[in-house]
Amino acid sequence: MSADLEHIRQVMREADCLYNEAEVEAAIAKVGEQICKDLHDKNPVVFCVMNGGLIFAGKLLTHLQFPLEASYLHATRYRNQTSGGELFWKAKPEVSFIDRDVLVVDDILDEGHTLSAIIEFCKHAGARSVHSAVLIDKDHDRKASPDLKASYVGLSCVDRYIFGYGMDYKGYWRNANGIFAVKGM
Repeated sequence: MSADLEHIRQVMREADCLYNEAEVEAAIAKVGEQICKDLHDKNPVVFCVMNGGLIFAGKLLTHLQFPLEASYLHATRYRNQTSGGELFWKAKPEVSFIDRDVLVVDDILDEGHTLSAIIEFCKHAGARSVHSAVLIDKDHDRKASPDLKASYVGLSCVDRYIFGYGMDYKGYWRNANGIFAVKGM
């Protein structure tokens, strides 16, 4: 067993569980109810932001019992760097936004630079309206802009390094069935 894999396992053993599976699933159901009320008659395009939004989007879609188109996009500002730059598309959306209501689904609203850039891209591509849904809204005052808020939020959390339900720790634990915080971070 490599030392790195042992470290990854140790991170999980020592992590603090912020929200267990039942709490996360209840939050996803609540977000689904809110979206159904607002978008049930809008024929929206729902975009999952890869890779982090994968689990949240998959679970959320089962709560959206109305006609919609589901797709994905993959954009980053990091490109293997530790600080963000321009938006780089790994996979651009293949569905037209023109005169459509768009729902962007992502795992977390941390500082929000990438989510803001994706929303602006959708607006410039002709979307009638752009909504955003995040599983986690991290509680701090470092948002890309002071008024940046997601349209739909599952849970809020303290300003710690978190993983689970799509969010990763060094590429691992996206599959964790709760929201966990790394010990000491």
